[in-house]
Amino acid sequence: MWGTKFFHQLPPIEGVEIAFAGRSNVGKSSLLNAITGRKALARTSNTPGRTKELNFFRPEKEPTLVICDMPGYGYAKASKKEVAAWNELILDYLRGRPNLRRVYVLIDSRHGLKPNDTEVMTTLDKAAVNYQVVLTKVDKTKLSDLNKVIDKVRLGLKKRPAAHPEILLTSSDKKIGIKRLRAEMQLLAEGF
Repeated sequence: MWGTKFFHQLPPIEGVEIAFAGRSNVGKSSLLNAITGRKALARTSNTPGRTKELNFFRPEKEPTLVICDMPGYGYAKASKKEVAAWNELILDYLRGRPNLRRVYVLIDSRHGLKPNDTEVMTTLDKAAVNYQVVLTKVDKTKLSDLNKVIDKVRLGLKKRPAAHPEILLTSSDKKIGIKRLRAEMQLLAEGF
């Protein structure tokens, strides 16, 4: 079980941290593997909710950057007590990491914003943590449907104080948007 009593087990606060959050089965592990160019850095699974802890990676090409893979939300088969403990750990992480530059909130482009996505964004707004929406699996969405999702997400971000206004489009399978996301992360690592 996680929570504040285990917060001391997180890596030391150093370098620039970037975190990835998203509903279970949004393609977070696949995206992390595509970004880092390593096929098995983050474990992918057909079973949603596999990531149940904060996992930290340091890319070889950018040693000042630390990537945090946060547990998926919204589907994991877990008890209410486990879910409450995960939420406590995540809130502690968000509040307690002054080097956290941005959280990328992954949204499946086939489904758009769901209530638990907006809950996460509200938490990030309250914690004053900068975040940016990344639409995943854009290769699996018709262009007309994708444009509707982009419009709805853009509208949903308008009044959110901690949200970055630009929405990134990605596909791990087709490598769409991967270079752009890497470039954004590089800028954050360099302090821009």
